[in-house]
Amino acid sequence: MANEVIGTVLITEDEIKAKAVELGEIITNDFAGEEVILVGILRGSVPWMAELMKRINLSMKIDFMACSSYGADTKSSGQVKIVKDLEFDISGKNVIIVEDIVDSGLTLKYLKGYMEARNVGSVRICTLLDKPSRRKVDIHVDYSGFKVDDKFIVGYGLDYDQKYRNLPYITYLEEE
Repeated sequence: MANEVIGTVLITEDEIKAKAVELGEIITNDFAGEEVILVGILRGSVPWMAELMKRINLSMKIDFMACSSYGADTKSSGQVKIVKDLEFDISGKNVIIVEDIVDSGLTLKYLKGYMEARNVGSVRICTLLDKPSRRKVDIHVDYSGFKVDDKFIVGYGLDYDQKYRNLPYITYLEEE
């Protein structure tokens, strides 16, 4: 996308915060009395994870992983590469993978299997955005914020070639 044009606002910052409150309460109830480990998938999940974790009233640890499947393109390559792994042992723990968007599902399917191989107590998935029309694999999303159409979404952590992450809302890039 040589000359990107930002579309209209799809989801406002206030709507995102309200969804974080809603999902935070559900997660708190689902894991009442237990500890959870939130694993943010860098870099896009950072604003969403920061908003969500403030709304979860449990004993919690956080960690991050970095995976690559996009590069400077608008479509996933389908190849998942772990660039940064977890820093501590997750065996026996309740892990919640926090993602910005579930698109093809390839990255999350890979990561869920990767974590299950580490003998976790449970693995759940929480995403700000879900784009089911682009699924290439069957992956269950336990906590989903908003469903979005098949557009190239940016804002609130989501990027195109590292740009637009700082937008305080969700929008999309217009097709050229």
